Amino acid sequence: MTSSSDEFSGRLGLIFATIGAAIGTGNIWRFPRMVGANGGGSFLVPWLIFLFLWSIPLVIAEFALGKRSRTGTVGTFRIFNGPKFAWMGLWTAWISTAIGFYYAVVTGWCINYFQSAVRGGLGSDVDTTEVWNTFLQDPSQVIMFQALAVLITMAAIWKGAKAIEKVNVILMVSLFILLFSALFLAFVMDMNDGSLDGFVYMFSIQPEYLLEPETWINGLSQSAWSCSAGMGMVITYSVYMRKDEDTTLNAATMCLANNSISIIAGLTVMMAVFSVVDDPLSAVSGGSSAITFLVLPEVFAQAPGGPVVQLAMVAMFFLALSFAALTSMISTVELCVRNFVDHGVNREKAVGLTSIAIFLFGIPSAATWILVDESTGVAFPQFLEVQDHIWGYGLMFSGLFIAFAIWKYGWSRYKVWKTENDVEGFSMRDYLDHGVSSFRDDFINTGDNDWWIGKWWDYIMYLGFPIMFVILMGTFFVDMLATVDDPWNPTNPKGITIILIFWGITAFLFISMNRLMLVNRVVPTGKSGFPMCLLSGEYVLEPRPLFRNVPEGADVPIDTLPGGEDPFILKVGDPIPELENQPFAVSGGPVMDAEIV
Repeated sequence: MTSSSDEFSGRLGLIFATIGAAIGTGNIWRFPRMVGANGGGSFLVPWLIFLFLWSIPLVIAEFALGKRSRTGTVGTFRIFNGPKFAWMGLWTAWISTAIGFYYAVVTGWCINYFQSAVRGGLGSDVDTTEVWNTFLQDPSQVIMFQALAVLITMAAIWKGAKAIEKVNVILMVSLFILLFSALFLAFVMDMNDGSLDGFVYMFSIQPEYLLEPETWINGLSQSAWSCSAGMGMVITYSVYMRKDEDTTLNAATMCLANNSISIIAGLTVMMAVFSVVDDPLSAVSGGSSAITFLVLPEVFAQAPGGPVVQLAMVAMFFLALSFAALTSMISTVELCVRNFVDHGVNREKAVGLTSIAIFLFGIPSAATWILVDESTGVAFPQFLEVQDHIWGYGLMFSGLFIAFAIWKYGWSRYKVWKTENDVEGFSMRDYLDHGVSSFRDDFINTGDNDWWIGKWWDYIMYLGFPIMFVILMGTFFVDMLATVDDPWNPTNPKGITIILIFWGITAFLFISMNRLMLVNRVVPTGKSGFPMCLLSGEYVLEPRPLFRNVPEGADVPIDTLPGGEDPFILKVGDPIPELENQPFAVSGGPVMDAEIV
């Protein structure tokens, strides 16, 4: 473990890192598909509304949590929610890491298509379906590019915050240049017939789509996923913030930049597709792999200017896609690594172990259950799609856990106010004045923020967020009941039961691990080692130290937080307290030389 704290060099590095975490393949391949399937500009209306109702408020909360806790997700929930709820941080870390298992495979696809484009393998005379099927059905090729994606990610985060900052700046600047270049060429393509129909469709509002609930649900889900709101990535990068860094302006900048990239990518795809495809809406609104790896290479191969411009177009697009995927991979792996480092694991060891795990657990998504759609003849990775089906919506609970931290803090401060003022009973007015606003007053409007946040944020986090969560999750399951055959069959990879089984098992394991592994560590006392000692009962629990990454001059009190008085929550470099007579709150069980409070 290092003896000093790590930090970004300044606001620019933080912004580029968080933008890189938010911008991923979903901005470039899912967003155009959502626009095409939901009425073009009609989709942009709910998408922008939920940017301000969901994404920005939640990202503000993540910045505030990470800046005060100075730990990854496990430590943040241990500090803000108390030791009994550290498992919420583990859930958040797991969801991001589980997505990373197959996201590394997708990143490998993007890198492969870039190198194929550069070599001229995606020209106008190529059957894109054959190229896709040949690649996907060759496990050695897919795994090789998956491994390359993991190795690049590992190299980017090996040295900590400064390295992450530099890599993200380079990749993000390159991404902007590539996408703007591709946008210009797509604009030229769309101008050829003099109609600019792709551009017009992108920004034309069709009122009938605004009356469809599906348009609003898709707008909410795209905003939630695209900005990485609630995934814990912003909490992770906030650990490296300087003391005077703002939470509100950074959150808004990150989310607005993310949406700007989506608009640029959407325009590029729309204008290119509308310029050469007879049925553009059918092509755009198809499956994600269909539009990205089957349709777009054919579209770009018809760009005006001859073979050189066509090659540049397809190469720029897939290089931009690769960069977007890699920046998201970097944040995904760093989120996991940060949690290991917080608990005393050497950074290099944590990076190595996490990278190996992501590679190994990603192999099934790369090489298992590769099927061919009988109606189209297009290969698809069934195992990968099942994983996305299971874990994609699991990140919504991470956002709910963040909201829970805000609610819990507000309630605890209200109880303190009642005690200090000798007030009995419950008063909604007092709760609103001295409880609901507490998180915003204590951790957002701290004097370092460029934008003062008003009570609207409280209304969103206390009322709006749970309502939107219920609607989003409810429509997700209702849609499966309506559209999936035999949805309750546990063997149905697209059903409900398989999701509930995996979520239930994961939650049970993490809650069970809370006392034994997250806030304490098991010390065997008999002949049987770990984990057999858990069965024999020959063990004691020793408090597990948590090390906060506090840059110089950024130390702030955490003793008013539910878990903040724990003596084993330390700053990096501080000595671990002696165990004798140290009070330590746990959720039950024997504790070595410690008093149970």
